[in-house]
Amino acid sequence: MGRDTTAVKKHHAQRSEPSSSNPYIYLLVKIYRFLARRAACPFNKVVLHRLMMSRTNLPPMTLSRLALNMKGKDGKTCVVVGTVTDDTRLAEVPKMKVAALRFTETARARILKAGGEVMTLDQLAMTAPKGSNTVLLRGKRSARTVYKYFGAPGVPGSHARPRISSKTQTGRKHERGRGRRASKAFKVKA
Repeated sequence: MGRDTTAVKKHHAQRSEPSSSNPYIYLLVKIYRFLARRAACPFNKVVLHRLMMSRTNLPPMTLSRLALNMKGKDGKTCVVVGTVTDDTRLAEVPKMKVAALRFTETARARILKAGGEVMTLDQLAMTAPKGSNTVLLRGKRSARTVYKYFGAPGVPGSHARPRISSKTQTGRKHERGRGRRASKAFKVKA
């Protein structure tokens, strides 16, 4: 008797429902599941997939990144399955049409003040059921602070941040190996 190895490959680690208990997200999943099935196009499938992602995989996106990505794309709607946040470094917000899961108050106010339009994803489903004239964007996942610690700190060429108890312990002597070299007080005995 051999082992049944065919069943091992059948597992697909893809979510079939969102982990969030937010009823609004459940309704959005219902809408986009219907659209992915009936108005078959890659856009609806991607939006549905992103609605079910974990929060770490749905990073926020700032107004400055939106403005940069929407340059020269007049008349198109920017779609973000996540939060759109304000960026105080951006002096002038261009006029743009944005559909997102949620907006911060200041980001919403600045888009509307610039003469733009703010939409929810269910409103987008009504206006563009097949995602026509849209630009689907997402934030940078590796912007989270944890990514700074990944890797081996102290290794040449590595920029990983060392995990030390206090932020004040980043001076000359902390997390620095002595090693066998002159700069680390190593002397060859004659």
